[in-house]
Amino acid sequence: MIGKVFEIKKPLICYFMAGYPSVEDSIKTAEVLLENGADILEVGFPFSDPVADGITIQAAHEKAVKDGITPVKVFEITKTIKERFPDKPLIAMTYYNPIFKMGEENFCKTAKANGIDGLIVPDLPPEEGESLKKIANQYGLSVIFLLAPTSHEKRVKLVSNMSDDFIYYVSITGITGERESLPWQELKSKVEKIKKMTDKKIAVGFGVSKGEHAKIISSFADGVIVGSAIVKLQGKKDFEELKSLVKELHDSIS
Repeated sequence: MIGKVFEIKKPLICYFMAGYPSVEDSIKTAEVLLENGADILEVGFPFSDPVADGITIQAAHEKAVKDGITPVKVFEITKTIKERFPDKPLIAMTYYNPIFKMGEENFCKTAKANGIDGLIVPDLPPEEGESLKKIANQYGLSVIFLLAPTSHEKRVKLVSNMSDDFIYYVSITGITGERESLPWQELKSKVEKIKKMTDKKIAVGFGVSKGEHAKIISSFADGVIVGSAIVKLQGKKDFEELKSLVKELHDSIS
């Protein structure tokens, strides 16, 4: 399902935090995203130690964890979303600890049964991801691995071999978060270099927050990923502004 979206267009991939600031608000966020231009959703699984995330998403993790949003509750949320939007891919964006605690097979089986189409596990290196990938694939789930500006050629080839439908390219070194600008020439050069080494699609995330960013990234990448800017509005329950942002991002992708 995920791969088919990339065959049709350059998708807008939107991240939101499940259960934040409430279960109902997170479902409303997903609805606004999917009704106004998001092609794929990344579903954030609340975790107590989100090392790759910036302050906005960290705060969302913290509140959702405090409110008792467990993986089981997240799956209830994804089931509801999938029932309403059966043709939209959902990707679980989770740290490895919740998968480990549930057990890889139980997590994958439960994810598939509740509308999840793929997994992104930012703290699971590809060298240690073979077991999860094998089990996930058996349940029809894609597994997507990450590359960063510091990734060397050997890592690029490994991630290319391990990722199923696309590669998540982290635009900058560091944590997630909105930025006014990104190192465009360097980013373009890095992505074009990687594309010469792989036939996998490449979607770019981290720091993307407005239509101007989406327009530039889509000129050389295969997809655009937006997170913190969405979670910020999600936390404020500012659904009208969220609607405008998603439309702007969608319309800016070439």
